[in-house]
Amino acid sequence: MKSYYFIFLSILSISFSAVTISSLSPVLPSNPYDYSTLNLPAHFTTDVPNSPLPTSINGLDNTPADNPITDNGATLGRVLFYDKALSANATISCSSCHQAENGFSDPATLSVGFDGGLTGRHSMTLINSRWYQRGRFFWDEREATLEEQVLMPFQDAVEMGLTLQELDSIVSNQSYYPQLFSNAFGDSNVTTDRIAKALSQFVRSIVSYTSKYDIGRAQVSGIGPNFPNFTAEENQGKQLFMQTIPNGGGACFACHTTEAFVSANPGPQNNGLDLVTTDPGAGTTFPNNPIFDARFKTSTLRNIELTAPYMHDGRFTTLEEVIEHYNSGIQAHPTLSVALTDANGDPVQLNFTETEKSALVAFLKTMTDNTLANDIKFSDPFISEFTFQGNIDTDYFLDENWDVGISPPKSFQGSIIIEADCIIDDSLPFDLPDCSELKITNSSTVTIK
Repeated sequence: MKSYYFIFLSILSISFSAVTISSLSPVLPSNPYDYSTLNLPAHFTTDVPNSPLPTSINGLDNTPADNPITDNGATLGRVLFYDKALSANATISCSSCHQAENGFSDPATLSVGFDGGLTGRHSMTLINSRWYQRGRFFWDEREATLEEQVLMPFQDAVEMGLTLQELDSIVSNQSYYPQLFSNAFGDSNVTTDRIAKALSQFVRSIVSYTSKYDIGRAQVSGIGPNFPNFTAEENQGKQLFMQTIPNGGGACFACHTTEAFVSANPGPQNNGLDLVTTDPGAGTTFPNNPIFDARFKTSTLRNIELTAPYMHDGRFTTLEEVIEHYNSGIQAHPTLSVALTDANGDPVQLNFTETEKSALVAFLKTMTDNTLANDIKFSDPFISEFTFQGNIDTDYFLDENWDVGISPPKSFQGSIIIEADCIIDDSLPFDLPDCSELKITNSSTVTIK
């Protein structure tokens, strides 16, 4: 290795563009990502003949006519979704409680708000939000549309702590929003309605259809036959999931219906978590109808492996605990869903064996779709760090040509500051820090350390 060494080198600047980037500006492609094209597999849009329950998502889309998904609209929504400036102390964004790597949910039982407070319920996944027959949102269905729902966390005293007027003002004062609003809506005017529409477009674009389940489903004529890419255990779990209780199954498909595994039933359900009401749920939203007491919206099972803990209060930490609840723990609450009662009106007892319970868990994991977590169009555009991992050798050192052996991130615009506080030398008789990685941080500094 060449004996070039640099100790606390003076700060040098290499400009990749005449534009200076803000330390907290979003990094976006020059042409927006494709959010509007949805290449669903055929099984999503074709009902299985003679199926007693719907298998397609036809008729479930809650996208309003005045807010179709556009590439520029969803791009704006993505920035709004990840922007921590849109909270009372600029520490919380929508993504803080709906994390892509966790199925757009939160691994915490209750989410932490801007001032350290905790939310009242567990964070529901956002995957497949566009497919819900009733079009209502939150666990208790208190908001009638997604456009109404997306504005509520901003106004929540625990979550983000703003008024809508403050939200509009903060958005208006960020330098990167005028062009984004112009691209999405034709001019740079910031309104609450436009914020809601853009966020809703982004959320509705988060759909799952490329899991192991989908690969297998595309190879057979319906949901019943064994999938050729499944293990014997996974196929057994699928049968238990689909079959009715009298036929030895769990009838899970009755509540988690269609290829999107969303609810196509008339509304929120009580799945027997408690004998008496501990949370009124939709009973607060619909107080004049006692059947809604302690009932909650049924969430999609897509990416269920990633969205622990489970239920509206996050009481179950594993899928095994969830399965055991339905196997032996259903409580006889007065509003318990009829689907979970036997011929006498008592809670069902599935009495699955350990093998059968394990098979159900194995099947649920076939719905895991990591493409959502890894797709850049759903990722945080407020880039905080890029890291080059590797050995610094003669190809990676600062020389008279200002060669640092690394290119700026894709779509990066601005000035890069080069700073070195270590050496590149394998022959010195004394110890100094080795250069082992290059980093680009959110202050636009490449640091060799």
